[in-house]
Amino acid sequence: MANRILVVDDDDRIRLLYQKELSQSGYRVETAATGREAIEKTSADAFDLAVLDIEMPDLSGLEVLSRMREQAPLMSVILNSAYSTYKSDFQSWLADAYIVKSSDLEPLKAKIKELLERS
Repeated sequence: MANRILVVDDDDRIRLLYQKELSQSGYRVETAATGREAIEKTSADAFDLAVLDIEMPDLSGLEVLSRMREQAPLMSVILNSAYSTYKSDFQSWLADAYIVKSSDLEPLKAKIKELLERS
C-alpha cells in the first residue's frame, strides 16, 4: 500500500505541483491550505509524512508542527520553506528535515523517500 503524505501550503500552485509530482512517484497525497486544516486532517486520519510550509496566514508552521507531534508522534515531518532563517529556530528542530523551497523538487523527493524508508 502506498505511503500517505499530507502537503500543507497556503500557495495553491505549490500544493497542486507537489500533489502531482508526489502522486506520480507513487504516494497517496492529500493537501491542506491552512494550518488549522492540517491539524484537523492529522487528528482525523493517519499520514506517514507531512510536508509543511512555515509561513501561513492562520497558524505558523512551527505551531502546526508542535501540534502534529502531539497528535501523531510517529509521523515524519519535513519543514518546507522559502526562508532558510527558520533553520536556527529551536522549534524547527522538532521536524525530521528542513528543505528550502526550490524549483528543483529532487532534494525534497529524496528526503521524503529517505524518511519513509527509515520508518
